[in-house]
Amino acid sequence: MKLYFAPLACSLATRIAFYEAGAEVSYVEVDLKTKRTEGGADYRAIHPLGFVPALEIEGGEILAENAAILQLVADRFPQAELAPRDPLGRARLQQWLGFIGSELHKAVYMPLLDKTASAEVKAHALAGAPRRLGWVADRLEGREFLLDRFSVADAYLFAVLNWSVVTPIDLKSWPALAAYHARLHGRPSVARAFAEEREGYFREQARHAKAAEAAFAPAPSI
Repeated sequence: MKLYFAPLACSLATRIAFYEAGAEVSYVEVDLKTKRTEGGADYRAIHPLGFVPALEIEGGEILAENAAILQLVADRFPQAELAPRDPLGRARLQQWLGFIGSELHKAVYMPLLDKTASAEVKAHALAGAPRRLGWVADRLEGREFLLDRFSVADAYLFAVLNWSVVTPIDLKSWPALAAYHARLHGRPSVARAFAEEREGYFREQARHAKAAEAAFAPAPSI
């Protein structure tokens, strides 16, 4: 399998899941600004929308969308126990994946991270954050994970909560949520994935800064 990812994007969740499973997977970095892979190929030939993650499986087939990819990883590596097997447990996992994807990722964090979003859009997203994050914090009171054990939902939530540091959201407002995030950060698979992608993120930012500098450099005189 081959995972197309962008450093510290939501695709971090899939990397964490693969590390939890001890899976042998190849990783291809995607620059979401240029829509190019690290090898210079047009990523839109892989995923026309240019989103990550995308997972290449047998026969070259591409699977997209975090919730789908994470559940496939859990099913491909059942020994890692990244998803419940009973119907109710699986439904609860899907509930969390759906909530994280729609109510946190898209409704709260994406508008706050979008440099083109208007002040009104950002204010609306920020106003809805306390109710949503508070709901998660209430369910984490007295619990180590979202479900009975670490699951792909925890990997996804960790990836999304990371973005708080570059938004006005302060996780310390919800002690149970802040403690949960810190606890997951110390998990070996999470710590490894985060450290590797953090380095990749800084390299990407340096590339962008160099490209911008070159674009605004005065033309040489003749």
